Amino acid sequence: MVVIDTLDRKILSELQRNADQSLEEIGALVNLSRNACWRRIRALEDRGVIKKRVALLDAEKLGLGLSVFIQIRTSHHVADWLGKFATATRLMPEILGAYRMTGDLDYLIHARVADMADYDRLYQRLISQVELSDVSASFVMEEIKETTQLPL
Repeated sequence: MVVIDTLDRKILSELQRNADQSLEEIGALVNLSRNACWRRIRALEDRGVIKKRVALLDAEKLGLGLSVFIQIRTSHHVADWLGKFATATRLMPEILGAYRMTGDLDYLIHARVADMADYDRLYQRLISQVELSDVSASFVMEEIKETTQLPL
């Protein structure tokens, strides 16, 4: 864990809220000069606290209106299988996240697709590449909260 102070937290909060802000704008919001703000941001990048800056896109406007959570159980718990599963999920752009879980569920996948037919194509590709014991899907009817902002 990296130790950060109050000013770094304020800077990070501002960057999470809007990474497009100029150094002058961020500096004014956190009460630092442009140069001091720049040095702190560079230090946070160098220490790996800031991994990268990205644009958040509107999935609906891009024709990816169906958000799905895919629950997976498998009877395979060996390194070779996990390697195939990891490779397959990483190569499928529709898959936004894949997680190994505790409890009854082995893996949870979050994907964005256009519609049910698009989901079925994703499902067919996945099961053709990796042997799965049980697959079920839950489709998001309403996004109540979705954020990328970490609580600082």
